[in-house]
Amino acid sequence: MFRKFLKKLPKEDGKSILDWEEYYYERTKHMWDDQEKVLLEELISPVPELFRDVARQKIVSKIGEIALAKNKEKITHDVLIEGYILATPKRDHKFLKKKLDDKNIDVTPYQELFD
Repeated sequence: MFRKFLKKLPKEDGKSILDWEEYYYERTKHMWDDQEKVLLEELISPVPELFRDVARQKIVSKIGEIALAKNKEKITHDVLIEGYILATPKRDHKFLKKKLDDKNIDVTPYQELFD
């Protein structure tokens, strides 16, 4: 509850973390194909159900931020994985690597993002 309060506080630019998350989601929601949506749901499945919606919002907004920064027209597999890694706390990277391995996704190209 306290964390959510902190996420609502405006930063130096006048927008809160939640404002930016919503901004990136709204700007990129049309860029998602069904295949990427399915992959996202598979990757997010280990997150406890109670926290899954909050985690999804954070991850989707980070993926959107990366897609916009790279001037992508669609959310690609690579952008999805990069955004997922960057949005995931370091303490959970071990679990994420295991999930990616279970999905037969090579983490070698993304290794620098885990460090």
